Formats: sequence, C-alpha cells, structure tokens
Amino acid sequence: MAPKTKEKPKPSTTPQPSQPPIVTLEDLFTSLNRHIQRSEYQQAVKLADQVLKLAPRDEDALRCKIVGLIKADNLDEALSAIRALEKIPRDQSFTVDFSFDKAYCLYRQNKLDEALESLKSIEKTSAVMQLESQILYRLGRMEACMDVYQKLQKFKIESLEINVVAGLISAGRALEVQSTIDALKVKANSSFELAYNTACSLIEQKKFADAEQHLLSARRIGQETLMEDNWADDEIENELAPIAVQLAYVRQQLGLPQEALEAYLNIITRNLADDSSLAVATNNLITLRGPKEVSDGLRKLDKLTEKGDGGQSFQLARGLDLKLSSKQREAIYSNRALLLLHANRIDQARELVTALQDMFPGNITPPLLQAAVLVRENKVGRAEEILQQFANKFPEISKTVLLARAQVAATANHHQIAAETLAKIPDIQNMPATVATLVALKERAGDIEGASKVLDTALGWWSNSMTEDNKLDMIMNESASFKLKHGREEEAAKLYETLVKSHGNVEALVGLVTTAANVDIEKAEAYEKKLKPLLGLKGVNVEGLEKTSGAMSVQDGGQMRNVEIFEEGKGKSKEKKKKRKRKPKYPKGFDPANPGPPPDLERWLPKRERSSYRPKRKDKRAAQVRGSQGTVVRDKHEASTTSTNVSISRSNEPAATTSKPASKPDKKSSRKKSRN
Repeated sequence: MAPKTKEKPKPSTTPQPSQPPIVTLEDLFTSLNRHIQRSEYQQAVKLADQVLKLAPRDEDALRCKIVGLIKADNLDEALSAIRALEKIPRDQSFTVDFSFDKAYCLYRQNKLDEALESLKSIEKTSAVMQLESQILYRLGRMEACMDVYQKLQKFKIESLEINVVAGLISAGRALEVQSTIDALKVKANSSFELAYNTACSLIEQKKFADAEQHLLSARRIGQETLMEDNWADDEIENELAPIAVQLAYVRQQLGLPQEALEAYLNIITRNLADDSSLAVATNNLITLRGPKEVSDGLRKLDKLTEKGDGGQSFQLARGLDLKLSSKQREAIYSNRALLLLHANRIDQARELVTALQDMFPGNITPPLLQAAVLVRENKVGRAEEILQQFANKFPEISKTVLLARAQVAATANHHQIAAETLAKIPDIQNMPATVATLVALKERAGDIEGASKVLDTALGWWSNSMTEDNKLDMIMNESASFKLKHGREEEAAKLYETLVKSHGNVEALVGLVTTAANVDIEKAEAYEKKLKPLLGLKGVNVEGLEKTSGAMSVQDGGQMRNVEIFEEGKGKSKEKKKKRKRKPKYPKGFDPANPGPPPDLERWLPKRERSSYRPKRKDKRAAQVRGSQGTVVRDKHEASTTSTNVSISRSNEPAATTSKPASKPDKKSSRKKSRN
C-alpha cells in the first residue's frame, strides 16, 4: 500500500518581519545629489557618511562630506575630517588631496598665516590664486595681493575687476583705479559692485560729489539687477546696505550732517543690513554726534561686542571681527575709548587703551589715546615721554605724534619743550603758522634770541623758495614787527626798506618811515616824500591852524565828533536853520484849557522809593517777654510790660489763668491822650 502523502502546511496567519530593502551606492548617491541641489547640506553630510560606511575610501563621498560641512559652516568638523584623512597612507587607489579645502577653512577661521602656508604645496590654479589673493588682502599685504591679481588676469575670470579695484583702494593706490578699469576694458557702471568700489576710490581722493553720483548709480543698478533675480525687498535692502552707509558718509563729508544722521539712524533702527555695514553705520553715527549722547553711544557699541577673552572688557563679536578691516576695527575701538574719556570712566579707558597697543602695534592711534588718558590723570610729563618714545621708534610716521606732544606741552605751559618738539618736524618748519607758533613759544619762554633765529631761518628759506605762493613778504613784515617790538630798530628798518624796494608795499613804507624816524631822520624824511598826500589837506593854512585853539572833542549822543573853533574874523559858522514849530498832538479827550491836576512824577516808582514815603514807627514800649508763660515781668516800664504779658497769656492759656489787671497809667500819659 502506498504511503500517505504529507499534507501541505497551512500558511501561518501571523505576519513575518519584513527584510529591509537593500540600498545600493547608486541610490545613496542619487539622494545625496538631490540634497545638494536643494542646499540641504546637513542631510547631504549624513548620506555621505552612509556611503563611506559601504566604501570608506570613496573620493566623491569624502569630497561631498567636506564641502557639505563647509557649506553648513561646520568648519571645525571639516578641519577634523581633513586632518583625519591626512593620516591615511597614500597609495595609487587613494590620491585625494584636501589642502585647498583646509586652507579655505583656516581662512574662514581667520587663521590667515596657517591658510597661506597650506597653499604653498598646491599647484597654482586660478581657484588657488584667488584664495591666496583674498588671504593677502585680509593680511593687509596689498602689494603681494596686487601681484596675484596681475597673474589672474590671464585666466579671464568673470568679475575679477571688482576685486582688483578693491585691492588697489586698500593698497592706497586709488589714483590707479581709473587707468586699471580702462586697461581691463570695462565700464565703471557695468555692475553695482564695481560702481560702488569706484565710488570708494573717489572718496579716497576726496572727490565726494563724484562719489555720490557713482553711489546713486550703484544703488539703482543693484535694485534693478536683484529685482530681475526675484529677490525680496528686505533681501535687496540688506544686500545694498553698504551702498546706503557709504552714501550717508559722503553726504556727511559734503556738509549735510542732518541727512547723514537720518540715514544712519534708519539703517540702525530697521536693522536691515549685514553686520559689518551696521557696525560702520554705528561708528559713523557716534562720530557725527561727537561728545553728545555719550551713554547712548556706549550702549550702541556694546551691541557689537561679546564677552572678551583674558579679561578684556571690550571685544567685537567673532563674526564681525573677521569681516571688518584692521582700519575699521581700530576706529571703533578708538571711538569707544574717547567715549569712555568723555564719560569720565578713566579706569575702563585705560584698560582699553592698554589692549589697543597689543592689537594694533605700530599704529599712531594707541599712543595718542594713552597720552589723552594720562593728561586726564594730570600726568602730563608721562604723556610727553610716551609720545616722544613712539616718535623715536617710528620716525617715518611721527608727524602727528610730535604735533600732539607739542600741543600737550604748550597746554601745560612747557613752552620750551613744545618749541623743541615742533622743531623736529622738518616739512612744516618754515610754514607761516609754524613760524608764528615757534616765535610765540620761544617768546613766552624768554628766548628772544631763539625766536629771532626762527624768523631769520624762515626769511632765508622763503628767499630761495621757487613756489608760486611765496610768503616772503608776510614773513619779512612779521619779522620787522618783532624786531621793532624788542628794540631792534635798525634791523627792522632794513627789513622794511627791503620790502619797500622789492614789493613797494605801502604798509612797509609807513613802517619804514616810523622806524627810521628813531634811528635815521634823513632816511625817514626821504621815504616820507614817497607817501601820497592825504585827501583834503591841500589849501590848508598850517601857520593859521597853529594859531587857532585847535579841535575840541565833544560827546554827542554816544558818538565823538570834532567841533572846529574859528578865530574872530577868520571864519563864521553857518547859522542854524530855525525849526518850524508844530502844533502839539494831545491824547483823545484831553482839554488843554482844563488839564486838571498834573500827574504824579513818581507814580511808576515803588512806594519805598517815593519822596512821600514815611516808614511806620515801631512801638518802642513793646518789649520781648522773658520768663515762663503767664508771668508778669516787672521793670521800670511795669505798666506796658504787664499789659503785654496779659495779651500773650490770653492767646496761649485758658481765661482762668490770666494775670492780674494792669495798673492805671500815670497822670502825664493820661493828659497827653486827652489832648489828642
């Protein structure tokens, strides 16, 4: 018999766990590409990690991860990943190099020297050279930066001219901007960025009116371009904020402070600007206000800061510190120090100024601020010493520092020190203002001979000067006045004579005649004949004038006038014209025939000042009460004193406690009263 067949097992009704779908590298890369296209960099990094689990050395996944971290601003993670990859030994199957990405991360972290070092081992492609130029620009090495830009021009990079113009301005070569634009065969208004940079070059040349026109063009072109790209209004305003800030600055320089003030306040209040533009607007607003609203200025600067490291009380926010140039940062720090001085917060100002010396070594602003703090602390000698030390260390940029030292010394009445300091600035030594200041300082210090030498040196310099605006006559005239003032008439006469011979100056001729009259009468008379006669002197009888009583000065209505007195028979004064009598005008309703009583002439005076005023007589019989309340004081005026005590008692005590009645007055007093 055949065996029974086995029944087929019935399918189970309980669900079995489903197997996860197998994800291939192709699917992961498809999703990775989709996230990158959507700028979803965090998701792209996660998918790149999944790819690397399946293929640890996949170069495309590694590059997507590094770039995604950089795009997501996770620079620390990107650097950590790059340094981990550098430890992997290189072979033919793994040749990926992330040196450029590493340099870019270091550049973004403001580690500029390390970033520049990382680029040395990389081939000089256009991208590498562009990053190198940006690093050099941030380091302030503008000459090297411009050399790189010159090499980049052969690559035909789009919009390279924008960076080239910006580099020229930062290098202090604003005069070369227009020729560079012409050489690159582009127009200044080809883009709003180039128009803005061109305006900045004009600002450096103090051509503010032309700069304003370029900024207006830049704003118009920028609005049209960004609207075509479907930018929102807020985004457009934020993108064009640097133009708005620079336009406000130009109008401030053009003498329109109110318009500039409103523009700065609008930018700060609406907060529709990038961090760097907002910081510049805040700084310029504080500068425009000056020492006014010090507290508000300090509060606005505090919004740009973060908690400092190492005990520093003021430090710009990290992102802002990286975006602003060294010159801009120095201006903000310096303005805060000045505000602290105006607010009389000397300790905080001293702390900030000390930090500035380490932050900006070799700049003239920190020593100037340190001297200002010391002057406020009445340490003038120390301030002069610090300024002189800086001038000795950096003689090529010491002009401003020496001028500040001279001012500090002159204010402290250190006239000799101020004069010696000014004498150390050769390029302004013979300028009229410097000569006048040196002469005044030496004169106050009692060094008359030194002041005279300063004038003689200036005379010699201007005598040999070939400039169009020669100041020889001015210096010579002042020198003659100085010598005449200090009793050197002969030297003064020689100078006046030289002026008369060379320039024919009437004032010099008068000075010569006046001076020579004391030392050489003949010369004075000879030059006096060259003076033009005064109008009105012709026909005057001098001998007859000497016999008259002369001219008498009288006062008439607050002015002085001369009245000539003639002798009898010599002249007659004109008879005065008789004035026509006019009928007087009376007030309405006034009868001149019946005028009534005359008005009181003292009606407008206070009563105390009138002649009819009689002060009230004081009652000498009243005496001040002495003793306890309610008692009777007896003396030689017993009757009057007792009545006074009674009246006081009644005002302060009950009726039952009154004292005894007053005694009768004597007969003499009663008779006097009866007569009245």
